[in-house]
Amino acid sequence: KLDTGKQNRPNSTRVRRWFGAWPYVLAGGVSWFGFAQSGPHPALGLLPIVPTIPHADRAFGLFAEAEKYLKDLLNQMEHALNVPVQVVLFLFGLVNAGVEFSAIGTTTWLVLSGLLIGKPLGIFLFGWLAARGLGLGLPAGMRMADLVVVGAVAAIGFTVALFVASVAFTPGPVQDAAKMGALFSFGAAVVAIVIGKLFRVEKQMIG
Repeated sequence: KLDTGKQNRPNSTRVRRWFGAWPYVLAGGVSWFGFAQSGPHPALGLLPIVPTIPHADRAFGLFAEAEKYLKDLLNQMEHALNVPVQVVLFLFGLVNAGVEFSAIGTTTWLVLSGLLIGKPLGIFLFGWLAARGLGLGLPAGMRMADLVVVGAVAAIGFTVALFVASVAFTPGPVQDAAKMGALFSFGAAVVAIVIGKLFRVEKQMIG
């Protein structure tokens, strides 16, 4: 509302440069604390904050080359946090994967089946439904065969799958068995590579 009708947005630009990301960092901390104290999982604490961060009027796509040159605060924060978040997620997975192979059980195979079969099938079917059934189409340069590979890659369950297992089951044999299923899903990486070779999927630069 600071620059209604003004293309160069002088006021909002001045405010952003003056305060930077600190208002959102502080608000995120307060929100996280509130979620932690009120019952919902603290991981949800940033949900009310992220939509309020200034962002570009147009999103070119996650892998578009143009995204690297956007100067809005949301993109700057995204690029600044990219590596730290990857490191934290990896460490989170290692810490939460403290189970033994003896924990393998029925839950292991159920979780593994959900990841290796359910996720690829769901991604492909709903992608096909949106692209063909609803006529929305696929992104430029993408084929339906590529969607199969995307589903196979998504079948790899590590940080998120371990997190869900830790909050869905109480500590004990069932939780440990579920975590083993998530760890075994790393086998989907091999499947994704094989499928990618079969369908001749190549890296493309978008934008």
